[in-house]
Amino acid sequence: MLRVRPRKAALIAGLLGLTLFTAACGSGTTTAGAGSGSSSAAGSAAASESDSAGATPTEGGTLTFAVGNDPISLNPSGTGSGNDTLYVTRQLFDSLTEQDPDTGDLLPWLAESFTASPDATSFTFSLRPGVTFSDGTALTAESVKATFDDIVANGADALSAIPYLTGYTGTTVADDRTLTVTFGAPNGSFLQATSSVALAPVGAATLAVPYAQRGTGPELVGTGPFTLNHYTKNTEVALDQRADYTWGPADRDNTGAAHLDHVVFKIVPESGVRTGSLESGQVRVIGGVAPQDIKTLSDAGHPLVVRANPGLAFGISPVESRPIVADDNVRKAIALAINPADVRDVALNDSFAVATSSLAHNTPGWSDQTSRIVFDPDQAGTLLDQAGWAKGADGIREKDGQQLHLVLAYISNFGPNQAAVEYIQQQLKDVGIDVGLWTGTVPDLRTGLGQGSFDLVWANLSRADGDVLRQQFSVTGTNWYKIDDAELEAALVGQQSTADQARRNEYLATAQQILVEKAYNIPVFELTTVLGTADAVHGVALGADSRLAPLTQAFLSD
Repeated sequence: MLRVRPRKAALIAGLLGLTLFTAACGSGTTTAGAGSGSSSAAGSAAASESDSAGATPTEGGTLTFAVGNDPISLNPSGTGSGNDTLYVTRQLFDSLTEQDPDTGDLLPWLAESFTASPDATSFTFSLRPGVTFSDGTALTAESVKATFDDIVANGADALSAIPYLTGYTGTTVADDRTLTVTFGAPNGSFLQATSSVALAPVGAATLAVPYAQRGTGPELVGTGPFTLNHYTKNTEVALDQRADYTWGPADRDNTGAAHLDHVVFKIVPESGVRTGSLESGQVRVIGGVAPQDIKTLSDAGHPLVVRANPGLAFGISPVESRPIVADDNVRKAIALAINPADVRDVALNDSFAVATSSLAHNTPGWSDQTSRIVFDPDQAGTLLDQAGWAKGADGIREKDGQQLHLVLAYISNFGPNQAAVEYIQQQLKDVGIDVGLWTGTVPDLRTGLGQGSFDLVWANLSRADGDVLRQQFSVTGTNWYKIDDAELEAALVGQQSTADQARRNEYLATAQQILVEKAYNIPVFELTTVLGTADAVHGVALGADSRLAPLTQAFLSD
């Protein structure tokens, strides 16, 4: 994570050249460069000087933080609205492990130690002593067991967490601080999953409430550094500091109670209004900074917190149960008709990388598939001809009296999504494919997928582990896209068969090749998270998944 201060602008030619350099086995660090796709000594100097220029922490105050979407639910394992939900829930709930944003290594958090069996079917955790939930009850091994059992019992309702517990057979409690989680099949990414808020332990008082009724009020009991004061839907979520918090992970500047007294997340859907609110001083931090506002905010003296997102890159995924896109030639034609660089340039800027694979390039397990991501509309037309789709009088292709019409679904919580899909809509029209656009909330999208309402989905998913591909495309994951491909399934499941990252990477490379070659996924561009802050705000950071880290180290200098 890089906190870029505008007064260092002489050292940075602009954020348009933001690039992430990383090895496939780590999460990497962000450096602001002087040009697109490049790094510079100036950029490196700016990063190191920004890191050392912080003020002495002060205590107290209220941090107001504008986000674009109502969280919908604050239940950590349930369905929310995406990143903005996680910004809030990360403040309320801690995890068993922490993933270091700089190295990708897993560190102790609520678990002071953890081990995995060689076959990745058994994981033992020793809990940190003295941790309590916000209602004063102690965190015990039984708390963790009850949380995991609850997730499995609620299945699809616990959609944020259930993919991480594939094959779960139970948790054995040895004593108050020791537990062993077992799986019927290898789950090589489970340890990394325990760093996610989705698997955060929740208190017995939360588990006593029916699952559908959790997530909006006093039933939320976590071990996090803040507690819920109130949640007013579509307006704000207000949090209060826990004075007795002492168990932050070692990679934090502050492992104790937060410096801030209060945090208030304001729901402000329009990105321009969020930017204006920061400039006018109505809020102190904003999420989802629109690409066109990056330079504006920097020039106006507002520091930016910037980090490229690991995980599934933004792209198009056909839903294989829909008959038209079940045809290999149609899917491949769609891929050939999309120019990722042009989509990126229309919707975003050089701060966002053009996709090189289904995985973003700072994800452990990334494999370069650039040679297979090709823009060739002429070849797209040839494939559509071979599939029997001939151009009609209006330019839209037809077959057996049916027009080639597809429905593309996307979530509107990331501002450039609309510009991206509208440009893709035009590119596909150029080869004779008529595309209708649908947009809605995350729960609406999931409902529509379950009902088979969409042919194509525009989406990404941030996670600092290549298992994100299994979550999205395997029958052992969400299985949203209904892919029936034994070779792909073997690769996706295979990478879970071991905790050895090198072996996992081999399987993941195969999976990425198949996804791109067969157009099960059409990568377009990668996401970069950009937060805007007031100059008096310090210590706001992004975690390994490029989502907001706990605000324990944040403070105000005015």
